[in-house]
Order: sequence, then structure tokens, then C-alpha cells
Amino acid sequence: MSFPHAIQAAVFDMDGLLIDSERPLRGAMMAAAVTVERPLTELFYGTLIGRPYPAVRQMLVDHFGGEALFERFTDLYRSAIQAHFDAGIALMAGVVELLDHLDAAGIPMAVATSTQRERALHHLTQAGIADRFRAVIGGDDVSQGKPHPEPYLKAAAALDVEPRHCIALEDSHNGIRAAHAAGMMAVMVPDLLAPTAEIEALCRVAADLHEVRRWVAA
Repeated sequence: MSFPHAIQAAVFDMDGLLIDSERPLRGAMMAAAVTVERPLTELFYGTLIGRPYPAVRQMLVDHFGGEALFERFTDLYRSAIQAHFDAGIALMAGVVELLDHLDAAGIPMAVATSTQRERALHHLTQAGIADRFRAVIGGDDVSQGKPHPEPYLKAAAALDVEPRHCIALEDSHNGIRAAHAAGMMAVMVPDLLAPTAEIEALCRVAADLHEVRRWVAA
């Protein structure tokens, strides 16, 4: 499958795209919400995915009816997810093969994530792939997070490549909106969220990163 422009760089989301973190995080948050007796619905949780932390925090504070219950919820889920990550961070299917292919082709890579930069670097290092990227743009590196294009525009600038020559890989709706708004060639690899008609109009949808590698190699 050909792309409209030559691929000169690749920019990756992290959670649910490079590392298998979205499902454990959802499990930890859902369990914590039940413990504090304010369960989260799947529909509501889906609206949190791919948003910058300040927006997510406010949505959760509103859900829990104030800071006190939100803080209790946060302590519970962070303890659970930290224990999970301490045991190891798994890569999503096809990550290594795609990174190897892009490296061999001389295509520089960056990460644009809503996760704070220090935490993102820690996770990428723990997963063994931090050194594969020339730049990591975290949620605290931008003034406006996804779905605003700033994270992707900043990643393109860090790689010194025009956005239209960058392929952007995402698993969330807000990430695809951000990548498309930045003028990149967006590809969604669904994890927790299925593409909607709106999202399909903004990108190509791949079954996994193995399929993306075949597209890039074509």
C-alpha cells in the first residue's frame, strides 16, 4: 500500500501502540473505581484514552465528585499499575520488526505521547526500546496535548522533517486527530478503541504493526 508522500520519518504514540499498557491501566482504574464505589463505564473510560493528563484529571475529579475521592482512587490505581509495570513491560506485536525495518531504511523515529516525558522514557527504557528514538515528546513538553497537533508538530521539528513526510502511528482517536491536524500520514493500529467513521476518514487502519511494516516496505 503506497502513501501519498515519501516517508522520511516515523512518529509513534507510546501507550497501546508501542507498549502494552492500556489494558493493564484500564483494569487498574476500573478496579480502583469499584473499590471507592464510583465505577467507571467502558464508554466513559474510552473518552479518557489519548487525552493529556490535565484533561483526564479534571474529568475524573468531576466523576468522583471532588478531590478527596479522586485522590483515594488515584492512590489505589497507581499502586496497582506500578506493581504491574515493575514486573515488566511488554511490547505490542510487531514493534521490534517495524523498528528494525525503519532503522535499516535510515528513517529517523520519535515518540509523541500524552504521558509525561520522564515516565515515558522510563517505560521505553524498561521495555528495551528507548534508544531507538531520536526524540521523545511527552505531555509535559507541550502546551496543548492531543487532539491538538502540537505534540506531532514538535516531534517533526525535533527530527527536522516536514510533517507531510512523517508517518504517524496511533491507537487512539485523539491521537489520530492530532496527527492528521499536523499534516502527517496517519495510521491507526486499534487497541482498546475501534475506529469510527470519522477516524477512518482521517487515516489508514492496520490490524497490527506487522501490517504497517508491510505497507512501509511496499
